Amino acid sequence: MLTRKTVKVPDMPEPLIDIIESLLNWLQENAWIDYICSLMRQWPRSEEILAAAAVVLLLTLLIIRVRRRRKKAAGKQTAPGLQAESPPKPEPEAGELLESEPGSEAESEPEPTPGPAPEPEPWPEPEPEPEPELEPEAPPARPAGLMDRLKAGLGKTRKSLANQIEGVFSEKGKIDSEALEEIEEALVTADVGIETTTALIDKISENSSAISSVQDLRAFIKQEMIKVFDQKPSFEPASEKPQVVMVVGVNGVGKTTTIGKLAHRYREQGEKVLVGASDTFRAAAVEQLEVWSKRAGADIVSHRENADPAAVAYDAVQAGISRGMDRVIIDTAGRLHTKTNLMEQLKKIKRSIAKKFPDAPHEVLLVLDATTGQNAVSQAKMFHEGIGITGLVLTKLDGTAKGGIVVAICNTMKLPISYIGVGETIEDLQEFDPERFVEALF
Repeated sequence: MLTRKTVKVPDMPEPLIDIIESLLNWLQENAWIDYICSLMRQWPRSEEILAAAAVVLLLTLLIIRVRRRRKKAAGKQTAPGLQAESPPKPEPEAGELLESEPGSEAESEPEPTPGPAPEPEPWPEPEPEPEPELEPEAPPARPAGLMDRLKAGLGKTRKSLANQIEGVFSEKGKIDSEALEEIEEALVTADVGIETTTALIDKISENSSAISSVQDLRAFIKQEMIKVFDQKPSFEPASEKPQVVMVVGVNGVGKTTTIGKLAHRYREQGEKVLVGASDTFRAAAVEQLEVWSKRAGADIVSHRENADPAAVAYDAVQAGISRGMDRVIIDTAGRLHTKTNLMEQLKKIKRSIAKKFPDAPHEVLLVLDATTGQNAVSQAKMFHEGIGITGLVLTKLDGTAKGGIVVAICNTMKLPISYIGVGETIEDLQEFDPERFVEALF
């Protein structure tokens, strides 16, 4: 039985092999190889050169033959999903030969019937296997409740503070001088501050007879810390709209981000918010504030770069009054590129705001980075002495093991903590609740 087998026109590697083999045979027959070898032996390092040339030639031949065999093997593979009976193959084209299968008898071809020959059915091509769809990675679970988010943000501080305090009773079982030293070390490590830590240790020592378990110790420290946070707000709400809030702080503490989150909070409460971009010295500060304002749904007033910050603040308050805004938040510089002192510039902004709206700004919030530790206390003292602070905002509490700095600042400055930041999303700025904070800390 005769079968049809298509003989393809040879590709480039096959004639290349024939040419190389013919060239080698001709050189050998005419004694050119021996002559070339005798010449090359006179050169330095001739044996290495000959060996390298032979290796390169053999590798070239091997690669060409392997590729040719792979192509032939790929052509013989049967397409998946085909039935046992193969469809009729097309008539041979030019260059095709008839070959007999081994062990089969030759049979004559049936004569074609008159009329137009039916077109051969095309050989069905194998359908490509669908690539497996990758399931999108689920975002990390984010705590929903405020208390859960606060605990998650203060996780590092809780591990370094609460675990050490609990270890006191597991080793000692009572409060003695050595146990007090371990508790003091734990509080200092959490950046509670020397002054605050000393006061807490004295209280624990005085009441050591009433502390018989780790639960008693934790409850006692919580109670004393809550007393530290008992600070009254140092401002009064504005009698007329808008409530003007001036936000200050050094560069890098998250001041612009905090303003965006504050605007979002006020908008969630149904208030109309306007933001004044008075940080005209830092590059891209205005653009960054515009992004946050748009995200929060707040209006914004801005001037050109390096404009007078006091003039921007004045125009922002004026726009807030004319548009009937409930809140006007004024951004300020954290560092100046001129010889002007930063505190003098902030005082000028305050005077400019007061000219347009007496008794304003009604709030002056200082933004502090909790990861800076005791340096935040120094910043608070500097700003409070310079312009007077009404409230504090502690950011980046979720990335520090020194969350006790909140206690140290409040105890040193005698100022209320207005807000704390425990995450990067726009909802992660929370009003400070002393009881909730201390509970999450332990």
